[in-house]
Amino acid sequence: MKENRCALVLGAVKGIGKAVALDLLKSGIRVAATWHDWEDSFSSMQADFQATGTDHILHKIDLRDPEAVPFLIQETVSKFGRLDILINNIERGGMPVVHGHYTSEQWDLEMETTLKAKRWVFENAFPHLKASGNGVVINFSSIAAITGRTGPASLLFNEAYSAANRGISLLTETWARMGSPEVRVNEIMLGIFETRHAEGTRGWGLLTEAQKQRLIAHTLVGRTGKIDDVVKAVRFIIDDAPYMTGSVLRLDGGYVLGGETVEEMPPGVL
Repeated sequence: MKENRCALVLGAVKGIGKAVALDLLKSGIRVAATWHDWEDSFSSMQADFQATGTDHILHKIDLRDPEAVPFLIQETVSKFGRLDILINNIERGGMPVVHGHYTSEQWDLEMETTLKAKRWVFENAFPHLKASGNGVVINFSSIAAITGRTGPASLLFNEAYSAANRGISLLTETWARMGSPEVRVNEIMLGIFETRHAEGTRGWGLLTEAQKQRLIAHTLVGRTGKIDDVVKAVRFIIDDAPYMTGSVLRLDGGYVLGGETVEEMPPGVL
């Protein structure tokens, strides 16, 4: 039953991860949520989770540490007796406008957070997701996997972040094969969102107005993404897409297609 389900949501102290976790809690799904940094956001996280009235647990953990991950899964399953949903929302978005030229440390941080951590969490969660009989995994990635450091977004996406995100789709496909038929594994590939590379980030404030407008003009729907756009996509995959696995749902407002117009059909020559 839905009321008995348990979800593990990574990176839930604020932004997209927090919104997804709160939505699940409000629907009656119990949640284990992780956080690591952003200490100033933790008290708000605690209060908002508590206000839902649904059982939950908050884990402070560095998910880059493979030795810490098994304890996260063990604590979650010990408390709730099961694990049905994994929201693999953890990344470190390398923004050239913020970080400038690469250092070795920045490269490693992005790879370890965006790609490696997802893999270790899935490996430890997988037996429990299988045992649920109706498991769901959602990997979050970025359209940087497609665009790389090119065009208007070249100030927002760098090479390590792009390469790590391209690797996520390989994990999605492999895990979908491993999980079938008990576990569905899908991916939400995000474009430029308010808390990822847009208005709610330091990098957005460092762009000129002209640079911001080029990004918006390149997006077919003419705006950046809202957190609620992601929450709705997550709920769709969990509740309304039982035949969907191994798929990538690109949620980017049409950025990848670009802001090119379509010419009217010519009359032709008969």
